[in-house]
Amino acid sequence: MSWNTLFSCVLAALLLVVGGSVSGQSAPVWERAHAHNDYEHPRPLLDALDQGFCSVEADIWLVGGELLVAHDLEQATPGRTLEKLYWEPLRERVQRHGGRVHPDGPTFTLLIDVKSEAEAAYRVLRTQLAAHASFLTRFSATETMPGAVTVILSGNRPTATVAAEASRWCAIDGRLDDLTAVPPPSVHLMPLVSQSWTPTFSWFEDGVLPETDRAALRRWVAVAHQQGRRLRFWGVPDQPFAWKELYAAGVDLINTDNLKGLNAFLQQASTEKP
Repeated sequence: MSWNTLFSCVLAALLLVVGGSVSGQSAPVWERAHAHNDYEHPRPLLDALDQGFCSVEADIWLVGGELLVAHDLEQATPGRTLEKLYWEPLRERVQRHGGRVHPDGPTFTLLIDVKSEAEAAYRVLRTQLAAHASFLTRFSATETMPGAVTVILSGNRPTATVAAEASRWCAIDGRLDDLTAVPPPSVHLMPLVSQSWTPTFSWFEDGVLPETDRAALRRWVAVAHQQGRRLRFWGVPDQPFAWKELYAAGVDLINTDNLKGLNAFLQQASTEKP
């Protein structure tokens, strides 16, 4: 065997180990994995994508006409813009992967938690949505037209303004009360419902959820799914025992700040028999 041939074989083996596969196979993609406070990771968005996440959350503040990404206003620093941290890398990924964030993956969710006054922030955000409309899910009063990225507004939500738009590039994050409203909001306005874990449910005692809460959780999941909505809870213990309950109940988006931990959990859960 020549040195050139030997070198080629070694290089191919290294590519298989480091790159995952030279035949086009990719790492697992987790439609139910949601990166809570995603922007606090060393590489916002990119770290979550590397772990196969299909949903991330970015908090925004309107400062000097710019949408800055931070949990608190005092942390909103110039340069950490929604455009730079999220829109630009998402657009690059979609272009590189033929119209998807993950190759052959599902629609990606960008949950934008508005911390500033809702209407003023939305006026600026609407301009950005229009600029990136080519890869965004489009909504009307009666239809959802999926794109590579679905934008959902949480926090200070301009619900009435968004609902009044005949055609728009974002939806609204609902609450459990919306599931029991008569009539409930359109699924094309509120495709996702999010709620704080407490006081809706009890805390876990030694990692165990009371059976009454387990049954109530499944009922909420059933109601959301009957209406065609996804369900998410925040403030849940960020531990495998809680992820297990959410996963088994069918909760659609599992919140975490521990990207690698949830990735490992989902890999194991996906191989176990129901």
